[in-house]
Amino acid sequence: MTWVILAFVSALCLGFYDISKKIALRDNSVVDVLTASVLFSSGILAVPLMLSRCIPDVMMDTPFYVPTMDAYGHLLTFVKSCIVLSSWIFAYMALKHLPISVVSPWQATRPMWTLVGALIIFGEHLNLWQWMGVTLAIGSILAFSFKKNTSIANLKSQIKNRYYIALTLAIIIGSCSGLYDKYMMRRFDHNAVQVYYTFYQALLMMVTWWAVKRHRAKRSYEKRQFHIFQLTNIPAIVLISVFLVMSDNVYMLALQDPDSMIAVVSTIRRGGTVIGFAYGLVFLKEQDPWKKILSMIGILAGLVCLAIGSL
Repeated sequence: MTWVILAFVSALCLGFYDISKKIALRDNSVVDVLTASVLFSSGILAVPLMLSRCIPDVMMDTPFYVPTMDAYGHLLTFVKSCIVLSSWIFAYMALKHLPISVVSPWQATRPMWTLVGALIIFGEHLNLWQWMGVTLAIGSILAFSFKKNTSIANLKSQIKNRYYIALTLAIIIGSCSGLYDKYMMRRFDHNAVQVYYTFYQALLMMVTWWAVKRHRAKRSYEKRQFHIFQLTNIPAIVLISVFLVMSDNVYMLALQDPDSMIAVVSTIRRGGTVIGFAYGLVFLKEQDPWKKILSMIGILAGLVCLAIGSL
């Protein structure tokens, strides 16, 4: 039961994380926001790592102790960083140019693909309540994602839109990340994986940031205007890091439970899209309010079924 509660906490944090991203991307470039947020996250996680090395006896009695990892563990963690970072880059590109009430539901279909992988790779078996929950949640998301008046021509136009392509790639790669997470959480400590993969992400993102800035400077013939960062909405960027660190930590802790199921955890976690729905409706005044409200009700009903089935 504990792993189910942790999955819901992760979903809540993930919802506020999505809102923080949308706010931060209003007047900032994707690469700047992503780089800055990863650096902030690294700074947050550097604290328990340093304390674990300086006062290990004290930290071992807390839930924040970061154990060491062998070379094989670091290799797998680096691979995880590459997977997550590539998914993030595509997701941020889509979120900057598409409505949050479109991006959040599409990203929430990730559990459907994770479910397929969990059934095939890990041999997970869902009970009736869990199947009802997954079907309700994913069905409500898919029902929202496609408008009633969507013609074949419009659908083809959406598919050709590079930001929809980026969103699709983010979903596919993110689904693979969930399956990889379960594999790693059965072998390594969740704090160690989170800390080291965030550090590797920071290194990879700094290289990406430098390459993008160099490319833009050469293309615009403005090499003298190679600025380090030009950021606004700093509090929103900080909140991205805070909510992500919290969400990832409880998510990985949930997966370390021997009884946990990645198909269920992934679906519950993506239930945080309800918060994105509510934000888009209340504060951004986005269109189709009743359709989105019905989708939210369907998702919530699915989450309730998942909770009941996992008791």
